[in-house]
Formats: sequence, structure tokens, C-alpha cells
Amino acid sequence: MNYFLREQNGFVVSTDPGDLDPEAIYGFLTQAKWWTELTQESLDRALRSSLCFSLKEGDRQIGLARVITDYVTYAYLCDVFIVEERRGQGLGSWLVRCVLEHPELKPLKRIALITHDAQTFYLKLDFRFASQPDSYMERLS
Repeated sequence: MNYFLREQNGFVVSTDPGDLDPEAIYGFLTQAKWWTELTQESLDRALRSSLCFSLKEGDRQIGLARVITDYVTYAYLCDVFIVEERRGQGLGSWLVRCVLEHPELKPLKRIALITHDAQTFYLKLDFRFASQPDSYMERLS
């Protein structure tokens, strides 16, 4: 199988599931405020069921972007992170651009995300606020 792979200045973005470090990802996400009640089992299931973009420096997992998609019309971008000591170096932008350049995601009609505090970051990457927010609905449980 051909996996998406990009390299830049000693950093690697890959969609090969073998490149994921679930323990490092779990360690970061347990500290993140957006995924409450996270368990290792729920994370493992989410990683298996998603297109994951692993960002590594050598053997160290320093970032992730997870995409839930049907590969035809829609994708949902979530769990995007860069470890704190590597922020401010353009790695987050590069990681998201890699997602947007993926050949199976590039032709999609919509790539959506929800963010509570990174709107400015995503606006710089050509994301926009919903054009019809009254059409967006959700069911919370």
C-alpha cells in the first residue's frame, strides 16, 4: 500500500498507521481539553477508523491530525496537535497543508472542523466560518 509521506527539515508526515505512537498521542490528548473521558481503548478505535497524519521528529511523535471521511464528499478534521515545545515553528500549518494536499482528500466538497480557540490559525489556511450556520446541526448526548 502506498501511504502519503512528506519530509521537511528532519520532520516527517506520514499516513502509515505503523508510524503512529498511540501512547504519545494518548499522553497528549489526555491533557487536551477537547476530548474528555478519553480511554486508551477509545483512542485506539478512533485511530484505526480514521485517516491519521502522524508528525514525527526522528522516532518521536510530535504532532497529529486525524481525519474522519467517506473519501467522496466530506471529511472532518480533528485532534490536530503539535507538542508545546515545537509550536511556533510552522509545523502545525505544514501538517494541515499536508492533510489538504492528500490526493484522496483534495477533491472533497467539504472539509470541516470545530475549534474553540484556533480560529485565526485555521483562517490563515483558507478555512472559513460556516456560510450557512443556521443549516449546521448537531445532536449532543
